Amino acid sequence: MSDNERRFTAKALIFTGIAAIAGTVIVLEAAGKIEHSENKDFAPIGEFTAVHVNPGETFRMSRKSSELHAVCENGYLAIAADVDPSFRGILVDYKNRGVRCTRPSPTDRDLATPDPRQAVPGEQDE
Repeated sequence: MSDNERRFTAKALIFTGIAAIAGTVIVLEAAGKIEHSENKDFAPIGEFTAVHVNPGETFRMSRKSSELHAVCENGYLAIAADVDPSFRGILVDYKNRGVRCTRPSPTDRDLATPDPRQAVPGEQDE
């Protein structure tokens, strides 16, 4: 292709692409299609998968750590970020029930029957 046949320069095409993306974001923001949540209390921190490993069975996982760590908070398992330990969330199952840190003993009345007057962190009123 000769220079006479080329209609647009590479710089003009790159500028047009960037302008189109920026314009799209501005229009979506103005129309309210981009949602910004101010309430970070119930924001998902991550998605987790439980893997069942039988005794003697090998399990392969990534050597790289996830930049998250677990903390036992008020008897429930909380996941916190390594970069900001104050940002943590209680781990819940698919029915929004908290995952306990320890297995309750049938003889331990405090863990077996929780006091309904105490609010559980991360549990929302329905």
